[in-house]
Amino acid sequence: MSDGFFLAPLPQRLAMGDQIELRGPEAHHLAVVRRIRAGETVTVSDGAGRGASGPVTALGAGLVSVAVAAVLAGEPSRPEITLVQALPKNERAQQAVDLMTELGVDRIVPWQAARSIVRWQGERGAKGRAKWQAWAGQAAQQARRLTVPQVAPPASTAEVAQLLAAAGQAIIMHESATTPIAARPIDPSSPLVCVIGPEGGIAPDELARFEAAGARPWSMGPTVLRTTVAGGVAVAQLRLLAMQAVLAASAGERGGEAAGRVTAGPAAGAGDSGVVGPQDGSPVRGGPENRGEGEG
Repeated sequence: MSDGFFLAPLPQRLAMGDQIELRGPEAHHLAVVRRIRAGETVTVSDGAGRGASGPVTALGAGLVSVAVAAVLAGEPSRPEITLVQALPKNERAQQAVDLMTELGVDRIVPWQAARSIVRWQGERGAKGRAKWQAWAGQAAQQARRLTVPQVAPPASTAEVAQLLAAAGQAIIMHESATTPIAARPIDPSSPLVCVIGPEGGIAPDELARFEAAGARPWSMGPTVLRTTVAGGVAVAQLRLLAMQAVLAASAGERGGEAAGRVTAGPAAGAGDSGVVGPQDGSPVRGGPENRGEGEG
């Protein structure tokens, strides 16, 4: 038995009984690093929301075959979260990407903030983006995610402002904000863009520009987090708030259905206990309130 999770291209049409192949680094990782043997069950994903699980049927030099026993499909994100991450120090960047990916981000936009120590220019920017995308793939495997977050080209402050203006929900996590993010209703059906600043914080002119685009600063709690941690915490809090909204809506629907049954049901008479009580429609409340946006 195995819990191995691997990324590989999948055919457009996938059905039970098909054979899929892993080649190159993924085949080497499965056979040599993980030492998975024939008969053990693995999961293979294309990183775009589709996957298959089944037993390994053959292992060769740089080639592994898997029989499809189950076809998998990822659930769409509610909401779709784009995280604008100011470029952190190189040695800390992987931690930021790992946390955001494992906690459920959908898209990562590296931001060349005014106070970012790292500068992505020309070829360095292309190499940096490729590294972030590779880290996102590795973290998605760790988290057993069928969808790997996409890393966008590095964005300028003007481009981030455009993203915020076009977003259904625009949020800035900022250490000087006084209103907790837990107080903000999150719409699970509306795409969300969240900004995380650099170690030195978001510059005043950048903050003003983002607010003019329709974003508002929110607090994640009483402490100031490193930028490499703040993104993951933000995604976790936003996912929790969205889940609470879904649960509250579901509870409200059940309560309405129960009330309808009471109205339409038979009246209680002598010896008749035909009254149906309404279900509890109380929404789930609470959640973490860690605040931060970068090193102050």
